[in-house]
Amino acid sequence: MSNKITIMIMVLPAFIIFAAIVIAPIFLSGYYSLLRWDGFGKPEFIGIQNYIRLLTDNSGVFGKSMMNSLILVALSVFIQLPIALILALILSTGIKGESFYRTVFFIPVIISTVVVGQLWMKVYHPSYGLLNTLLNNIGLGSYARAWLGDTKTSLMAAFVPIVWQYIGYHMLLMYSSIKTIPEEIFEAAKIDGASYLKTFFRITIPLIKPIIKVCVIIAIIGSLKVFDLVYILTNGGPVHSSEVPSTLMYNTIFERYMYGSGSAMAIVIILSCLLITLVVQKFFKVDNYTY
Repeated sequence: MSNKITIMIMVLPAFIIFAAIVIAPIFLSGYYSLLRWDGFGKPEFIGIQNYIRLLTDNSGVFGKSMMNSLILVALSVFIQLPIALILALILSTGIKGESFYRTVFFIPVIISTVVVGQLWMKVYHPSYGLLNTLLNNIGLGSYARAWLGDTKTSLMAAFVPIVWQYIGYHMLLMYSSIKTIPEEIFEAAKIDGASYLKTFFRITIPLIKPIIKVCVIIAIIGSLKVFDLVYILTNGGPVHSSEVPSTLMYNTIFERYMYGSGSAMAIVIILSCLLITLVVQKFFKVDNYTY
């Protein structure tokens, strides 16, 4: 393994595949974003006009979609991750049925997104949905509504399944990190009289900070590029109330045949993910600990 040429040859096949399915499409989208093209006729080079149009869009749809993504980012970081951390802490204490609960919480992650979307559509159904049925049975029928069809509730109704589906994923990452901490450290803290909360903030959190940083980055990037569940549940509607950049990009390219504008949106999404990742990497300082 000390032979660098051998290493390069071994890595080359994977790099070629990665370049073909990730790097090349990014550059191709960047080229398309400089064109006015419907996907069929002769493309016209217009420079950065597509980007200017996005920033000066009078309808405000793209700006609203970006704002919706930022709301999802906030929900993911400040609701999804804390819940995942609490579950990881509870499971790591060695409760009875630890393996069972760990599996149950992770099940939503491995379920197909289409299945999850269909499941929550049944939950939200205005006539026989579980949510409205529950509200009616407990005397809160006045709050029942068409959750996915109401402009006031469609955004949160679409985001709840997204947050719910990946709690188990982050929980498992944090749980695995907590389990790698030597038990002797906790025993020493207990002997010194440290309370559970002090142990949590002074030992557990610092030692799993690297995986917390990873979870934050994954949650933010996933929120900015979310597409599938929103598309299945609302397709960005009604009246763009639950629109996110990815659904707007998809509809712009494949329904309105505006490849240039849609590609510009794709580049903005990529740059947003890259920028936020760099910001998190810079300000989320991680100390190196040795056991």
